[in-house]
Amino acid sequence: MPRTTSRGRRARTAGAALLATTALAAAGCGPDGPARPAGTPHALPKSAPTSLGDLTGWKLEDWTKYVADSRFANETAPGYWSAARMDAARPRPTPEYSLASPAAAGVDRDPAPAAVPAKPQPHPYGQAAAVVGRLFVTTPQGDAACSATVVADPLNPGRSNLVYTAAHCLHDGRGGGWLKNLVFVPGFNRDGQANHGKPYPEQQAAPYGRWTAVRALVSPTWLQESGVGAHSQFDYGILRVRAEGGAGTSLEEAVGGSVPVWFNAPRDQVTSVAAYGYPAERPFDGMELDHCDSPVPPARLSFDRTRPTMYVIGCTMTGGAGGGGWFVTKDGKPNLVSVVALGDRNPAGYRAGPSLQEQAKQAFDYFAKNVR
Repeated sequence: MPRTTSRGRRARTAGAALLATTALAAAGCGPDGPARPAGTPHALPKSAPTSLGDLTGWKLEDWTKYVADSRFANETAPGYWSAARMDAARPRPTPEYSLASPAAAGVDRDPAPAAVPAKPQPHPYGQAAAVVGRLFVTTPQGDAACSATVVADPLNPGRSNLVYTAAHCLHDGRGGGWLKNLVFVPGFNRDGQANHGKPYPEQQAAPYGRWTAVRALVSPTWLQESGVGAHSQFDYGILRVRAEGGAGTSLEEAVGGSVPVWFNAPRDQVTSVAAYGYPAERPFDGMELDHCDSPVPPARLSFDRTRPTMYVIGCTMTGGAGGGGWFVTKDGKPNLVSVVALGDRNPAGYRAGPSLQEQAKQAFDYFAKNVR
């Protein structure tokens, strides 16, 4: 039986459609963020530098060495993420930063936006919603969950196995390591039959199967820095996955679609945003796909003006929604422009995400072409 809570009834009757955002204007200025002076030298860092904000001069061998040195390994036993284990996973906390704190006075930012209540996606989730799912991980503190999105692979149109999320959902940052047992579950609880705290068949929770991460990349800046601050402006990560059990079908074929990532999006064309994820901290329980539809352009937040300025929207989603995609409409189709990276529930909810500019594009291009 479907969920009978008042929240479940709202989920079945809510009228909002996935990725319903305002169409974008065709013209606009250049991408957000400072230009790199011509001839600026870059080199692969040999130790933890104080700043890794601009890596646009990195060459193929720099990225190859970085990926090799990052030493990602993900040995997840088949069946590890049973329905019971997924149900027991705690939300991966979204890094918190208070826009109302005295420390925020010196940060380059706009006033905090008005909170936008998160709304549940109606069940059963349509094909468009299947690109969003839960990302299950094992942290040093135990099993946890984030959110993530199936994104298009330019080298394999129609057969993508790429997933986009936040770096904090994959790696603990400087001084920490990769999270373990990374498995992506697209369209989690599509039909609304699974109930938190009650046994349910795995097919109900994972209608498109479970997809194990085989390779991963996070921003070099995230890996080399720590805390909440300037490196949050590069809080992005990419996964290559395969079906648990080794089926030949690609992730994109299994779910019926993917979304392109819009890198270097001109800020004046990001006029409204729909953020999606599976919030799991109260008052949410992680069983529902929720979205915050911001009707106004995102506000700005920057800890370091030499780095791409973050997007900020009002949104009441909580931990577990971290890594969830932010979508805009471009050429009549949804495009991913950011992921949930920061938040603050007091006094009013907001979420912030990185602007995916040149470093993010270069990382994605390298990963898609070279990391198998």
